[in-house]
Amino acid sequence: MTAIKEELSNPPKLSAREKAAVTDEAARAIIAAEVHSREEKTERLRILRLQREAEETAAPAARTQRKAKDH
Repeated sequence: MTAIKEELSNPPKLSAREKAAVTDEAARAIIAAEVHSREEKTERLRILRLQREAEETAAPAARTQRKAKDH
């Protein structure tokens, strides 16, 4: 029982190179997640902008068909 307790209480020591590798991997995963999130947001906003532009171009065309009244 003491052997198991010692194993759990003393995690293996990591070398500086291993620590750096773990940190590097974590940082790269975070950066990749942020890039993916930004690209999804950009795509979503681009679609909304194109929809808005399409609606705006359709709306003025309908308004220009009216003739102005002369007084």
